[in-house]
Amino acid sequence: MFFQLVEKKAQVIDLSGNKVKEISLPKFFSFPVRKDLIRRAFHSSFTKGLQPKGRDPAAGKRTTAKSFGINLGLARVPRIRGAGEGALAPNTVGGRLAFPPSTRERIVEEINEKEKRLAILSGLASTTIPRFVISRGHKVKLDLPLIVTDDLGNISKSSDLEDVLTKIGLSEELKRAKNKRVRAGKGKMRGRRYKRTRGPLLVVHDSKLPVVKAASNLPGVDVISAKELSIIHLAPGGHPGRLVIYTESSIKELENRFGGMSPK
Repeated sequence: MFFQLVEKKAQVIDLSGNKVKEISLPKFFSFPVRKDLIRRAFHSSFTKGLQPKGRDPAAGKRTTAKSFGINLGLARVPRIRGAGEGALAPNTVGGRLAFPPSTRERIVEEINEKEKRLAILSGLASTTIPRFVISRGHKVKLDLPLIVTDDLGNISKSSDLEDVLTKIGLSEELKRAKNKRVRAGKGKMRGRRYKRTRGPLLVVHDSKLPVVKAASNLPGVDVISAKELSIIHLAPGGHPGRLVIYTESSIKELENRFGGMSPK
């Protein structure tokens, strides 16, 4: 598929929300948004973090239950003598599973390295398109992408970072990111009762900057360096269009990392 790249420009703002200058974005920010690639790359990265799960070979079989045989007017399921309760068989309460999980099951979705890189670039391109960002539920009324001066990386207090994000027009987004809801399913019993909303992502050029620690106390706000940026951060759940705030140096770092990629 042929796609013509166009050069996009974006405004750089300071910590007060004032426009400082205009810069040209790398060409991969105009790549086509491939939802299929993004979803596949997300599942590949997500499944690589899963631990293989199996069952005890004796699970559901620790019983003395035996079938009483035929001609008794009873179903021939294994029963416990004296109690008459069914056990052991898969169709009985407390019986074994017919097809239990196995550690030999292939749970990792494989993906080619080039496809994974194209998915990341497609995820980066989606951060510049308002309809993708709004469709994820983000509350933003600013021009995209959001690029802030490198002073953002030197913020060391959570309160200062919250003030800066409010000044640049993300007060509603921060309020939205504080929402949490009760998880559906058995995860409620396993130490992960609540699910929290994904808020803005800060992309910086270095993972050792003070802002990384400052953002840890803001619910829903994540920080990642341009070198470690992956589809897990850009498209949580496999859905493109996360609200991303770039620093000026992180744009240069991304260009060094992905500058030679082609959309074909």
